[in-house]
Amino acid sequence: METATGSIVAYWLMNILYAALIVFVGRIVVKWLIKLARKLMVRANIDPILINFFSMIANAILLLFVLIAALDQLGVDTTSMIAVLGAAGLAIGLALKDSLQNFAAGVMLIMFRPFKIGDFVEAGGAMGVIENISIFNTIMKTGDNREVIVPNGMIYGDTI
Repeated sequence: METATGSIVAYWLMNILYAALIVFVGRIVVKWLIKLARKLMVRANIDPILINFFSMIANAILLLFVLIAALDQLGVDTTSMIAVLGAAGLAIGLALKDSLQNFAAGVMLIMFRPFKIGDFVEAGGAMGVIENISIFNTIMKTGDNREVIVPNGMIYGDTI
């Protein structure tokens, strides 16, 4: 009886050790991959706002994969967990449809730069000088010196 208990304890200690090793090595690999991706994006002249955003998203996703691999090593059934995460992602995506549209348009505006800060443009139902272009919106200063915040989805989907 004691040997059976001892072998069960040894089995679980080894699994816990392997899971901890997966997390430890996984975090190092994720940091290295993110660092490499950031260097490549800087070389490609991608806007620093996008570099930071994509780095954070990639870091979170890769660490989630590492965590799932560690849980799988511990014997947790990860298939149902992945299905729940997929369903949650779909629900969040549908709930944030407008915000995601503005985000995607902001990424396109920052990458393709149809206009830059200081340009006078008419877009998204507003006319003025571009003061700031962010991920979700663009700030313009109108002729009567008012600041107008226009969602990027309206700008990108309209004639500029």
